[in-house]
Amino acid sequence: MEIQDRVAIVTGAASGIGRATALALAREGARAVVLADLQTTDDTAAAITAAGAEALPLRTDVGDLDSLRKLFRETENRYGQLDVLHNNAGMGEGSSMWPDVDPERCAAIVDVNLRAVILGTQLALEPMKRSGGGVIINTSSGAAFMPVPPQAVYAGTKAGVVNFTKSCTHLVEGYGVRVNCVCPGIVDTPMILETGDGRVADWLRPVYDSVVPFRPEDIAEAVLDLVRDDSQVGAIVNLENEPSAEA
Repeated sequence: MEIQDRVAIVTGAASGIGRATALALAREGARAVVLADLQTTDDTAAAITAAGAEALPLRTDVGDLDSLRKLFRETENRYGQLDVLHNNAGMGEGSSMWPDVDPERCAAIVDVNLRAVILGTQLALEPMKRSGGGVIINTSSGAAFMPVPPQAVYAGTKAGVVNFTKSCTHLVEGYGVRVNCVCPGIVDTPMILETGDGRVADWLRPVYDSVVPFRPEDIAEAVLDLVRDDSQVGAIVNLENEPSAEA
């Protein structure tokens, strides 16, 4: 799919991978990028406008079904189309480690990382079908393929995103919607620093120091590659870090 003149929704657009993807879409000629986040997306919106696209910030709780419904309804009402969805919003255990995590946070991780991906995909289908088809890119993680005992809930939800994506290949036939997934390794985003209350957690530090972290822009480019390549259906793109020079 060509990105020129397309309308996209990016969840978790305030920072990190979501912000980078939103900006990349704008720079590639998207007509409009809808910024869905609980945090303010004003900075992202300003950068998108400067890149020549329209930005629509919508305060959205992706873990809440009514909030998600409002996101898709307002997007289609305003633009009359929906072509791209990046289900990117995510959260982890933070500075707590499994199983010493508040049950409320565990529930939120499942809601944001997995439930929102499932519901977001479902809610995007009809608007995309009316637009002549579309592309959905889900953000999973390299943690989907290995045990991560300190963040077992996070890893479990990300594994769910991978299998859900693989289970959506048939949507290209009935709806004209391709669903794909990116699985980044270590990425320098605010979530990394949440593991240790503003620093990289002790349990994560040896892994972090052994690789070259990705920039959010690296992941955004992988997302755009999947949008552009019409042959990609149910693709699981596992992005592995290069070893650091000191490793």
